[in-house]
Amino acid sequence: MFDLTLDAWYGWIGLSLAGVALVGAATGLPTAPPPDAGAVGATVDRVAAAEYAATGEHPLDADEIRLRTRRIGLRSDGGTAHATLSFGPVTPVPADESPLRDVLYGTPPERAFDSPEAFRQAVVEARADAGDAPWRPVDRTLIVRRLSWEGVDVVLVDA
Repeated sequence: MFDLTLDAWYGWIGLSLAGVALVGAATGLPTAPPPDAGAVGATVDRVAAAEYAATGEHPLDADEIRLRTRRIGLRSDGGTAHATLSFGPVTPVPADESPLRDVLYGTPPERAFDSPEAFRQAVVEARADAGDAPWRPVDRTLIVRRLSWEGVDVVLVDA
C-alpha cells in the first residue's frame, strides 16, 4: 500500500509540473500575428512597376520598420516579417530632414534640388545608407512615390 501511495504522489507532482510548464509556454506565445509585410511589399511593387509617376500609401500594423533597397522588414509584439521587393531597387528616404523627404511628400524635385545631378547623388547616397539600415519606429503609414526628373528615375519609400 505504501508503494501505491508513493507512486501516486510522484504522479501528482509530475502532472503538476507539466501543467505549470504548459501554462508557461502558453503565456509566452504572441497574442497577435506578425505584421503583414507581404501586403506592404505589394504596395511598393505596384507603385514601382508603374509606367508613369505614381504615389501609394499603406497603413502599417507594426511598431518598427527596416527599409532597404530590395527588402522591407516589419516588427511588432506579434513577431517579425519580411518582404522581398520584385521591382527595385527602391530608395528609402533618410530618417532625418532631407530634400528627398520633401520630394516624397510632393515637392517637385526641381524645387528641392539645384540640379538633376544633385538629385541623382542624393538617391545614390540614400541607397548606400540603406544597406545597413536600422530598425526605425513607425508612427504613420508607408508612403511610396515613383517619379522621374531629367533621366533620374526613382521610387522613394518612407514610413
